[in-house]
Amino acid sequence: MGWLDQLAEHVEDLRRAGRLQQNGRSAQALPILDSVLAASTDPTTRAYALIQRFGALINLGRAAELAAAMAAASEAVREVPDPYLRGQMHAFAALGAHLQSNLDRGVTHLVQASRALAAVPEHDEETAWGWHDLAMAYSYLGFHGQALTAIEQAREVGASAGLAPEVFAAPGIRLRNAVSLDHQGDTDGCLRVLRDIDAELSRYLATDQLRPGSRAVYGYALARRAALGEPTEESAATWLTGGGDSVRTRDLQHLGAVCLTIAAGKPERALTMLEAVPVSAEVLGAPEPARLRSICHASAGDHAAAHAADRYAFRLAAQRIDRLRDGYLDGVAARLDAQETQRDPHRYGDETLTDPLTGLPNRRQLEHYVDALLARGERAAVGVCDIVGFTTVNMRHGRHCGDLVLQRIAGVLARVMRRGDFVARFAGDEFVLVLPGAGPHHAAEVSRRISAAADAENWQILVPGTPIGLAAGWSEVGANGRGLSAALAAAAASRKPT
Repeated sequence: MGWLDQLAEHVEDLRRAGRLQQNGRSAQALPILDSVLAASTDPTTRAYALIQRFGALINLGRAAELAAAMAAASEAVREVPDPYLRGQMHAFAALGAHLQSNLDRGVTHLVQASRALAAVPEHDEETAWGWHDLAMAYSYLGFHGQALTAIEQAREVGASAGLAPEVFAAPGIRLRNAVSLDHQGDTDGCLRVLRDIDAELSRYLATDQLRPGSRAVYGYALARRAALGEPTEESAATWLTGGGDSVRTRDLQHLGAVCLTIAAGKPERALTMLEAVPVSAEVLGAPEPARLRSICHASAGDHAAAHAADRYAFRLAAQRIDRLRDGYLDGVAARLDAQETQRDPHRYGDETLTDPLTGLPNRRQLEHYVDALLARGERAAVGVCDIVGFTTVNMRHGRHCGDLVLQRIAGVLARVMRRGDFVARFAGDEFVLVLPGAGPHHAAEVSRRISAAADAENWQILVPGTPIGLAAGWSEVGANGRGLSAALAAAAASRKPT
């Protein structure tokens, strides 16, 4: 029995929508999914439909609608603890992050999708497609080796469900690998991969297993070879027709026509075509148009312009590598922050007193800490710190990104505290700082350190287009008999941007 068979309602409608999406017809699948959502009350059915709707919007390139669609899918998945749904949602979320040029968030979703799909107990058709979509996400974000591993997993799971391995050919993975090699200067390696893709096309034609959505990919592989001066047996123009309504298909068809114009000895016309129709940087990578310009200039005999275009393509390719390195460093920093918050049991307490999202003490532990401090007759500065722009993050980027911002801010606060200071997540985006024995001067210095550390974070990568800041206010406990509640109220009333 397949995963869809367990649903209480609308199973055939959802299967039909799924087949349309697999064949590159997301525009036709979308109204079916909307009608299911309008009629269904079953939580699992709704979660599946919301996830598939999210995927359809990604395929159609409707970027403005992605944040709301992801938030709805994420909320539905939280109510239905199913590993397949969680894995499929995160695979689509990684693709959505790629469309929004958010590599850091995309990598987080890749890891979560892989872990969730690996936890699915049954090998069925839906899980196989989940691995397929994860492979696509890996590929689009530039992780070509992981993409090939995931597509092999899709074939293995699909075989258990009776699906032919040709169904998961996924030529787009190797096409993106091929052009990536070319962007980095390895044109010979690019041609080797393109030849393999074209040889695969001949095999699949013999078995009649070609998916319609793959037509443009095979067509572009043929056209790209022709642009690099290699003749092909199949007609690229034939394969560049049809193939569905996705943004990927549209852009491949246009860039394929540019390649064929180069191959026909009309480089000036090809340059005009490149300039006339912008293409998404997410389909074959931002360097691809620049690399095609270089080929155009070289074909026209303008080798200086060809060299300049090649250098630009290489620089764009290197920027992605730099961003991956930055993400790696951020990941190490996050782990160190988490270790720091857990290192001192007297400072951070046990799990029942700890906020599970940030690893910081929670409100209950804060109250215990301040009660003990006051019982010893001590005084302390108390700060209330909240995130400026947090509501916008949740609305524009979804709650998952909001959680990432909270974790990053928790790390910032833990790093800047003095040994013996106390920081807790109080509620929502509100954090409380307790500085034993500190007065106004020390509190102002801590505010400056917090501000500098928060400003140094690369929020543009995590939540692009959404500025993040902190606002803090300070008061005291133990002064004139003031308790925690009164101190928090006074601190909150005095909050201002740090």
